[in-house]
Amino acid sequence: MTPTDPTVRALVRAINDGDRQAFMDLLADDATMSDDGSDRDLGVWIDREIFTANGRMEVVSETDGGRALIAHFTNGTWGQMRTRWRFVISDGKISRFETGQA
Repeated sequence: MTPTDPTVRALVRAINDGDRQAFMDLLADDATMSDDGSDRDLGVWIDREIFTANGRMEVVSETDGGRALIAHFTNGTWGQMRTRWRFVISDGKISRFETGQA
């Protein structure tokens, strides 16, 4: 499934393409994130969980116009997990995302 929201759709594509720069270009300058309810250092987290671990995302379902996803997320560290993602978007940029096991 392809997310309805164009910014989220581009982010999923950046993850699946392994394109860190495209991912970063979609984030607001002061973007924040949390994983399983704990705020994390965004740069460290995306490198560890996505870009150095060959992260991939297969969207299963969406709500909130494509800003809330359930996805199978796979990386070389943890294998495949059923995950939830929620995005806050302002002016076409992601200002916050929250993820965790679903």
